[in-house]
Amino acid sequence: MSKETLSTSETQTEKEVPKIKLGLQEKYEEEKKEQPPEPDPLHPDNIGTETVDELPEPSGYRILVLPFTPKNKTKGGILFSQETLDKARIATTCGYVLKMGDLAYSDSEKFGKPWCKKGDWVIFARYAGSRLPIEGGEVRILNDDEVLGTIKDPESILHLI
Repeated sequence: MSKETLSTSETQTEKEVPKIKLGLQEKYEEEKKEQPPEPDPLHPDNIGTETVDELPEPSGYRILVLPFTPKNKTKGGILFSQETLDKARIATTCGYVLKMGDLAYSDSEKFGKPWCKKGDWVIFARYAGSRLPIEGGEVRILNDDEVLGTIKDPESILHLI
């Protein structure tokens, strides 16, 4: 008799527990699948030559700069809000030189040798230059004398929060 009792109790514990249906979670997952993935913000690593060719050509002594885009997540896993990232992009003091005008650094009396070249990371004043919004971010057009210096890695000197 004890074997029969054990066998019936085993069958009862083997029964599946009914799954909980979370309607909002299912709806959220369906909407997430339907939405196209958000494009990555422009960065020197993911900006193609076609995109650079479509950007305006700086005239005269001006330089076209792609502002540094901070990461949206800290090392500890904290996500920044979109508003915080937008403020950081606007107020950034660092950028990547995409194009240079014909007359940039041509005044040998004023500059001596060029302060930067295409492909350098440069530091400039917080609200320097003209901001041009483009898909995936913005670019700035700076005067050649607004460049304060060059750096190797913008993440080593910039702190978001």
